[in-house]
Amino acid sequence: MAFGQLLTAMVTPFHENGDIHWEQVEQLTEHLIATKSDGVVVAGTTGESPTLSSDEKLQLFRRVKDIAGGRMDVIGGVGTNNTAYSADLANEATKIGIDGLMAVTPYYNKPNQEGMYQHFQRIAAATTLPLMIYNIPGRCIVNLLPETLLRLAEISNITSVKEACGNLDQISHFLSSAPKDFQLFSGDDSLTLPTLSVGGDGVVSVAAHIAGEDLQQMMTDFFSGNVQRAAEAHRTLLPKMRACFMAPNPSPVKAMLEQMGITGRYTRLPLVPLTDAEIRQLEQWFTAAS
Repeated sequence: MAFGQLLTAMVTPFHENGDIHWEQVEQLTEHLIATKSDGVVVAGTTGESPTLSSDEKLQLFRRVKDIAGGRMDVIGGVGTNNTAYSADLANEATKIGIDGLMAVTPYYNKPNQEGMYQHFQRIAAATTLPLMIYNIPGRCIVNLLPETLLRLAEISNITSVKEACGNLDQISHFLSSAPKDFQLFSGDDSLTLPTLSVGGDGVVSVAAHIAGEDLQQMMTDFFSGNVQRAAEAHRTLLPKMRACFMAPNPSPVKAMLEQMGITGRYTRLPLVPLTDAEIRQLEQWFTAAS
């Protein structure tokens, strides 16, 4: 199964007391569909997955899938640094009927390449759904190398990677030998267009919460051969992409969504919402970028 070119790493809306805000989950899902997301990753890093219980993750998968109603793909984040737990969660998520799963490289444990290979192999064996691997050395310390990813790509239901290594040489090296139907998504908004230029397929985006239609159009322009217009859009979008990370993710994008009347700014500890002063700074950034 192939996913579309714009996948949004969806935030998890909370009440001020920390409970999941289910009404805002529905509002946000509808907003992302309306602004041209082809799919969402639920309970990923941007969804504050480390603070969500297993039951909350499964409830989110089920609820977002029900709201989407086939209008976009729903991919559930099941990755942790505990292989057995991740495989069990993958198995439970599969029963819900979502469209795919994503699993991040194991953090903190610092496994070697063989350990990461066996980790993802076991998760893939626990599900019949397509599995996206998420490589983000900046958060997890370990870097899944192209040679290991190529081995994993031989497993039938490992079908894509969200690549946030920030290294176009590494991405190019993998793509030079990758299976033709294996999808590579940029894990960095600001590297979306450069990643497409070396053969990538799309982006798993944070900025799509507030610029989804523009991102979708940029990629459509690129793939249709209008590279100059895509480059102009990239330069226009870049300040907004950077603003999404002016503080730990997802606090800035949640503040922007609150300004838009879609969700609140609330996070779960150890993350904290932006202060009023930080929100004013964020608004200045956006005014300058408009």
